[in-house]
Amino acid sequence: MCLLVHFENEIVKKYDIKQLLAQFPIYERLKNEELFKLVKVDCGGCAVAWNEDIDISEVELWEGGTEVFV
Repeated sequence: MCLLVHFENEIVKKYDIKQLLAQFPIYERLKNEELFKLVKVDCGGCAVAWNEDIDISEVELWEGGTEVFV
């Protein structure tokens, strides 16, 4: 379960959400593929979100992601 995140500086990173599953039970809901597909960039571009309860900040995506060369 990975996100491919394109940042404004043109760097692309792959973020595996499995690292959050063990730490934060709310992310367990994202095992539902239909919910996972609903991801969107949050207003202002400061996070990605699935609903008002589940989101991941741009800092977490940047620091926890692995750079991908496309």
